[in-house]
Amino acid sequence: MKLVWKLLRQHISIPQFAGFFFANLIGMLIILLGVQFYNDIQNVYDSEDSLMKSDYIILNKKVGTLGSIIGKSGSFSEDEIDDIEDQDFTKKVGLFTPSNYNVRASFDIEGFSKFSTEMFFESVPDEFVDVKSEQWGYKEGETTIPIVLPKNYLDLYNFGFAQSRSLPKLSAGILGAIKLRIQIAGNGHVENFDGRIAGFSSRLNTILVPQAFMQWANEHFSSGNDKEAQRIILEVDNPADEAINAFIQDHNYETDTDKLQASKTNYVLKVIIGIVMSVGLLISILSFYILMLSVYLLVQKNTTKLQNLLLLGYSPAKVSMPYQLLTVGLNVLVFALAWVLLVVVRQIYLAMLESFFPGMERPSMMMALGVGVALLLIVSIFNVVAVRSKITGIWRQKE
Repeated sequence: MKLVWKLLRQHISIPQFAGFFFANLIGMLIILLGVQFYNDIQNVYDSEDSLMKSDYIILNKKVGTLGSIIGKSGSFSEDEIDDIEDQDFTKKVGLFTPSNYNVRASFDIEGFSKFSTEMFFESVPDEFVDVKSEQWGYKEGETTIPIVLPKNYLDLYNFGFAQSRSLPKLSAGILGAIKLRIQIAGNGHVENFDGRIAGFSSRLNTILVPQAFMQWANEHFSSGNDKEAQRIILEVDNPADEAINAFIQDHNYETDTDKLQASKTNYVLKVIIGIVMSVGLLISILSFYILMLSVYLLVQKNTTKLQNLLLLGYSPAKVSMPYQLLTVGLNVLVFALAWVLLVVVRQIYLAMLESFFPGMERPSMMMALGVGVALLLIVSIFNVVAVRSKITGIWRQKE
């Protein structure tokens, strides 16, 4: 093996391999940085609301003075729902189902008086709620109800009610561990349930329960006068699409402008990061061709030596080995250096992000590591196969 390498290492062009190394390093770093930065910045969006995806929009009709006086319903008709479903920007539509029964909730905090309040429930199809399946769902006969609360309810309690009553302030984690006592009454039935808080949402200004529970409860506790949906949730392809704003204004609908702007920002961020990662991938592909061109030129210059080695009985696999080790070694070195640079750059931009978003969690780097290892394996396999194919071609020529 050493003899083979001594014969073949001649004519190696250091500038060519250096060009491949730095080009591939830049491409790999751009790709890894794009993946990790998106993962980190997405965590900021998710920390604000981990229950609803960014491409969901909630629509309702405007409440007018005249409509309130004459008792006009603000619900959506079937034709209006069909019209929304037919829009080009719409991927999926879901209806908010309101509760047709009375709900009272209470919870006890040790050492303090019991707190209770009247409340209501709503539900949307489960695919619109980004909660793990084991934490979200209901089967008839169960006594525990998963609940999603608006985050502003927690803020109102902490900075309003609790402060005025000298009650302890509660974090989302603490409140999630406290079981609510839920009493539901209607249609001559009264039953008690345990409420388990599955999460908090800053995008949904309602109290959500699973769709399966809502269907059962409305049938069991309601007299049969179903309320029509007054709010709609829809999944869109592109929240930044101007057609969405035009449609909302033309039909006199309402949506949360701040949340729509956040969705637009998130969408634009995805596009920008996608473009940056595409540039990095293009650079990596070009560097791959530089490496293969360098190896092919090296093989071409050593064609006579290679043919002699093959005539002496060396197998194409053994002759190919030095070139394969050279290319794989360079790829591994590129990945290792790119990973070190990624960690350094990430520390810099995370310090900036944490100054804007105190208390933000630092996501794992496993996604970037997985992408980097996948690229390393793909490029290395292509290199190994290409070199072996080239040497095999020379071996066949000698025959």
